Amino acid sequence: MAGIRAYLDYNASAPLLAVAREAMVAALDVAANPSSVHAEGRAARRLIETVRRDVAALVNAKAEHVVFTSGATEAASTLLSPDWQMGRGTVRMSRLYVSEADHPCLLNGGRFPAAQVTRIGVDANGIADLGALESALGGHDKSEGLPLVAIHAANNETGVIQPIDRIAAIVKAAGGILIVDAVQAVGRVSTDLSAGYADYLILSSHKIGGPKGVGAIVAASDLMMPKPLINGGGQEKGHRGGTENLAAIAGFGAAAREALAGLPAMDAVRQRRDEIEAIVKSLVPDAEIFGTGAPRLANTAFFAIAGVKAETAQIAFDLAGVALSAGSACSSGKVGPSHVLKAMGYGDSLGALRVSIGPATGAEDVELFRTALAGIAARRADRERAA
Repeated sequence: MAGIRAYLDYNASAPLLAVAREAMVAALDVAANPSSVHAEGRAARRLIETVRRDVAALVNAKAEHVVFTSGATEAASTLLSPDWQMGRGTVRMSRLYVSEADHPCLLNGGRFPAAQVTRIGVDANGIADLGALESALGGHDKSEGLPLVAIHAANNETGVIQPIDRIAAIVKAAGGILIVDAVQAVGRVSTDLSAGYADYLILSSHKIGGPKGVGAIVAASDLMMPKPLINGGGQEKGHRGGTENLAAIAGFGAAAREALAGLPAMDAVRQRRDEIEAIVKSLVPDAEIFGTGAPRLANTAFFAIAGVKAETAQIAFDLAGVALSAGSACSSGKVGPSHVLKAMGYGDSLGALRVSIGPATGAEDVELFRTALAGIAARRADRERAA
C-alpha cells in the first residue's frame, strides 16, 4: 500500500527485527539436518542449542527445559492434555481450569473434552477471580487426577497483567500444575521462571520481533511432560516430532536476545502509550479505556468509542494509514465483539480498538494516529448533529 503508514499492532505480530532476519538468512546456509551425526549436521545442532540457551535466558530458565514448537498455539495444544508422563509412569490431569479472558488457544481446552474444562471469571479489569479459582480447586477430586490450571500472564487485548504469584500460590496449595501463557509478557515485563511461580511457560517468536511459525514450551523442570501432540523421529527429546525449523529458530534466538536487552526501553514505550491514551481522551472525551484499574503492559491501549462500531473504526484507521486491531487477531479476519470485554462484564455487543506499540514506534506514528482519530471523531459529531 502506497503512502506513509503507522504500524500499531505489535500484539498481533511485532515487525521482524533486522537481527532476526540476518540470523535467518545465515541459517539458510546451514543445509544439514540437525539430527544428522556428520559435521554439517552437528553444526546445525549447535545452532539450535545456542538458540535454546538464548530463549531460556529470556525467562531465566534452563536451556535443557526448552522445547521448540511451531508457535504458541501448538505449545498450548501440547500442554493442555489430560495425559502426562513422569519417567516411565503416567500422570493424569482430570480437569483443566482456565480464565474467561484467556486467549482462545487456552479457552478451547486443547486435548481436554469440553466437559472437563472449568472457566474462571474475571473482574471489571480482567483480573482472574482468585476466590472463585480457590473455591474451584478446593472442590477438585484428586482421586480422578490432578488439577491443571492455564492462564495468561498478560492479556493480548487489554494488556492487563495477572497476579501470577498469587495465582501460583493458590494452585500449589491445591496440588495443581500451572501453565502460564507468557506470549504477550516476555520482552515487555521481566519474566523469571526460576522464581517458582509457574511450571510451564508458553512463548511465541513473532510477538517479540522474531519470525512467525516458531514458539516454545519452557518447563521449570523435566520431571513431567505431556504426552506428545506430534509424534515422529524423537526430536526435542521426544516431546515434539519433526525436523526442526532451523531458520525460524535462529530468528527466534536473535529476537530473544534483543527482547531481553530491550526491557529497560519499556519505560519509553509506556510514555508513548500514555501519549496515545491522552490523545484518545482529548479527541473523544467519552471514550472508555479498559483495564486502567489494574497493572498493564506498557505498550497496550484498549478503548471503545461510543456510537462507533470497532470494525468500522478499524477500517477508517486503515484507510487513514494506521494499522491497529479491533480486539484480538487470533482468528483470521476476525472483527466483532470481544470475549474479553464480555468476561469483564461489558456484554457481548461492545467492540473495542487495540493500539499496541513497540520501541520503534515514533512521534510520526502517533501523529498519524491523532489525525486518523480526529477524522473519526469529526464524522461521529456530524452524525450526531444530523440525528
